[in-house]
Amino acid sequence: MKNSMKIIALASSLLLAGCSTMAETRPAATAISPPPNMTLGDSYLSDFYSYEVALAAPGALLKKEPLNAQQSNPGAAKNIRLLYSSTDGLDSEAVLPVSGVLFLPEGTAPAGGWPLMAWTHGTVGIADICAPSWNGRQQQDRDHLEFWLKNGYAVVASDYQGLGTAGTHPYLATRPEAYSNLDIIRAVQSSGFPVSNKVVLFGQSQGAGAAIATAAYAADYAPDVNIVGAVATGVPFFSPEALIALQESRPRDRVDPMLGYNLLALSLVQRTNRDFKLADYVSDKVMPIAQSVQNTCHKDVKARVVAEKLTHNRVFKQAPDEHLFTAFSKMGYPKLKLPVPTFVGTGAKDKDTPPRMQAAFVKQACKAGSVIVSTLYPTLDHRAVVPGSTGDTLPFVKAAFAGDDIESNCGNLPF
Repeated sequence: MKNSMKIIALASSLLLAGCSTMAETRPAATAISPPPNMTLGDSYLSDFYSYEVALAAPGALLKKEPLNAQQSNPGAAKNIRLLYSSTDGLDSEAVLPVSGVLFLPEGTAPAGGWPLMAWTHGTVGIADICAPSWNGRQQQDRDHLEFWLKNGYAVVASDYQGLGTAGTHPYLATRPEAYSNLDIIRAVQSSGFPVSNKVVLFGQSQGAGAAIATAAYAADYAPDVNIVGAVATGVPFFSPEALIALQESRPRDRVDPMLGYNLLALSLVQRTNRDFKLADYVSDKVMPIAQSVQNTCHKDVKARVVAEKLTHNRVFKQAPDEHLFTAFSKMGYPKLKLPVPTFVGTGAKDKDTPPRMQAAFVKQACKAGSVIVSTLYPTLDHRAVVPGSTGDTLPFVKAAFAGDDIESNCGNLPF
């Protein structure tokens, strides 16, 4: 039991870097008075993000409108904000609205439509103002999506459940991410856009986990979605084997920039456990920072953690390990035998989802029978592996769309 609590504590310090917010001025958002625990992070963005009509089924396009210049992506001829229906992946079978975007390349679509890529974004926070369809994307992601657009791929990207739309974004919970991704693919493919009926998933960090989860949930939730491959860089994996090996890498008395992810994880605890009281665990001095995740994007929360030189021991007056354990149970994958070939890119210098964590995922996915193409980049870190892997991911994606046989390297892994 003592080891399991240490594992949980360590896991909470590894909660995933990813996207950050843009620096430009944003339209003001008006706060909504939320019911306790249910709508942390909610604010009014625009009428587009709400939908008052009862929804009958998931995967339907509800609204579309052009994005403004700051929200658009270089390399796209059309930049479209979408609102679509999806299933609540956290609590029930309720159908709710979710937001996202579609970027279409320049030029004329080939016969059968532009090959479709589903981008699954990394950590931005839980506040509605952080939704990428509203807030835009960090420059690295803009550049990365431009690379794919200029190579002739359309890009569809969900904000994920509760990020931009009503309700709390269930941070890192994989089933809501998967449902959100599968339903935006359905909505785009069934609404007359010039895109293919095949799709490849690709994501980084939180988004890498979302891509893996989307592939894993697809057969049961959306067997009509024709996924032909997945690309994941910086993939998270909360396994005991991976975490025990990393236990001593984040001492509780050392300043830890990743404590911002702990605070985001606690928002999932609050969302799923109405009896949990943040003030019972977070110190009084740190409480304003902990509460700021409701209206501040992750980049700025992380900056405050660094500026205040916060350690685990300063943040918590008692460790919320048992509650985090419940939250972590929602961050796993329903199965590790993935139905499609999957490229896993790992930066050897990654401190956010360290190589040992990713190696544990790769080894267990291989053992389960997945077709895995695992590549280790010795000089790259968590962020640099995204652009640094495109020389390998582009031919992988081309082969996946072409239906070529993709050979696994499970018998000769780089770890």
